[in-house]
Amino acid sequence: MSETPETPPAPRRPAGELEAGVLAALWAAAGPLTPAEVQAALGGRLARTTVTTILTRLYGKGAVSRSRAGRGYAYAPVHDSAGLTARRMRSELDKEDDRGTALARFVSELTAEDERLLRALLDGADDTGDGTP
Repeated sequence: MSETPETPPAPRRPAGELEAGVLAALWAAAGPLTPAEVQAALGGRLARTTVTTILTRLYGKGAVSRSRAGRGYAYAPVHDSAGLTARRMRSELDKEDDRGTALARFVSELTAEDERLLRALLDGADDTGDGTP
């Protein structure tokens, strides 16, 4: 008997790649999209069931909102890209028992430019505009 060579499995996508692609399609849209519209925006390379699963997971995470569209739903992003990044950072920080150490390590890894930007943002947040610090 001859053996057929096994086809190696396709390489796994990096974590979050599919969600990032779906969110990018939603951010580029003028309004809410159905799973079929998201699938089309992604070039049809994902099955509609996969797109629906990703959208459902994003909805569960609070990253997208949904509204009825016929028998299904249309989805829209809750945040822009920067807002989603901030939400993820906050979520990770909320998991830490020692927030001070986590923040100190985060700040220690910032570039000089990012540190200046963060300092300016924090200084601006201290100024409420009503004369109180």
